[in-house]
Amino acid sequence: MTGSRRVVLLAAAIYLFVILSGRLPDRLILFPSTAPINPGAALRQSIPFQNGELEVWTAASHRARQSNMVDAYILRFYGNADRAELWASLEAETWNDRALEIWAVNYPGFGGSSGPASLRLIPGAALTAFDALENKAGPRPIIVFGTSLGATAALHVAANRNVNGIILHNPPPLRQIILRHFGWWNLWLLAGPVALELPRQLDSLENAKRIHAPGLFLVAEKDEIVPPKFQRLVFEAFAGDKRMINLPGAYHNSPIEGAIMTEVYKGYDWLLPR
Repeated sequence: MTGSRRVVLLAAAIYLFVILSGRLPDRLILFPSTAPINPGAALRQSIPFQNGELEVWTAASHRARQSNMVDAYILRFYGNADRAELWASLEAETWNDRALEIWAVNYPGFGGSSGPASLRLIPGAALTAFDALENKAGPRPIIVFGTSLGATAALHVAANRNVNGIILHNPPPLRQIILRHFGWWNLWLLAGPVALELPRQLDSLENAKRIHAPGLFLVAEKDEIVPPKFQRLVFEAFAGDKRMINLPGAYHNSPIEGAIMTEVYKGYDWLLPR
């Protein structure tokens, strides 16, 4: 056997091993961390989930603490390399002086949430968090807010539960972006199997078609991870009333701040009237 043929056979064997080993999307998409993080003023809650626990960090806004009353709840899902305790207390103050409470979720395998980091566990975890929050919120409105990968979780919740509205910041249609944006450089040898293994519950386009609650889309103009043309696929599929706010000059991980917050606050007022 020639040396070049050995190399080809070895490469083929490695490819088949990687493809058939399972959990390929988890290994390529998720970036979990479990190191302790200072949560600021956020409070930890533990929700039973699949023989373990789902970690949720809650934070009330200054107006809610001052009035000792919560008018609305925000169920928050973050990106694939982020953690809930980093942002919960900070984001509670970004709603233009409203009396609300943030419930920020750590996915399984992230932070103190049990289990392996797995895309297949995210849909169930997201619904579990919503059901626990709904039990507390009663008749008060719940807005689901997802950023990047978190938008897929938010869409799944809004497609399967009665929410008052949804906010999607840089939402990825995972299957489409993997095949169309990342497939060419690996000749779809990697992108194809990854796309096929994605859980159907996280299909952003199919979930968007089933949602009739109002939706606010925040789209980073220069998003290098989820190009705006892919985010617009989700916007176009969304069945409910919808508005889009373009974030000028923003990249995928750029904070939402500055003059654009005037438009964002208007979007919040449309989604959640005072």
